[in-house]
Formats: sequence, C-alpha cells, structure tokens
Amino acid sequence: MLRLLIIVGLVLGLAMWFLKGRRNGAPPPPGGGGAGKPAAESAPMVACAHCGVHLPRPEASFDVEGRSYCSDAHRLAGPK
Repeated sequence: MLRLLIIVGLVLGLAMWFLKGRRNGAPPPPGGGGAGKPAAESAPMVACAHCGVHLPRPEASFDVEGRSYCSDAHRLAGPK
C-alpha cells in the first residue's frame, strides 16, 4: 500500500512539474495581452544621440534640431 502511494505521488508530482513548465514556456496570447496603455514595444523606438541606447519615442527628450535623447542630462550634454 505504501509503495502504491509513493508511486502515485511521484507520478502526480512529475505531471504537475511537466505541465507547469509547459504553461510558463508558452508564448503570450496574441493581441497585446490586455486593456490599458499600449505596451512599450508597440511604440516606435529611437536611439539616444549621446549614448546610443534605444527607448520608446514617447519617453525620449528632443533638442531643437529634433535629435532624440534618453534623458535631459544627455540632451544638455549634446550628441557625441
């Protein structure tokens, strides 16, 4: 009887572990995944003229010539 319980427990444990791994590795559902503000990756990306890091256009700072920067400090420092 004890062996049967151990075997059943191991089988259930392995089944749960396998299903959990498959569920976490599944791709996200199409359509962005929910209501609210759009995902950052759906916004056009721009590169900072100072350091080259890419960021969403709505989060960037721009100088009078239209160059994009990742922060006001880099905007004040100017392009490299």
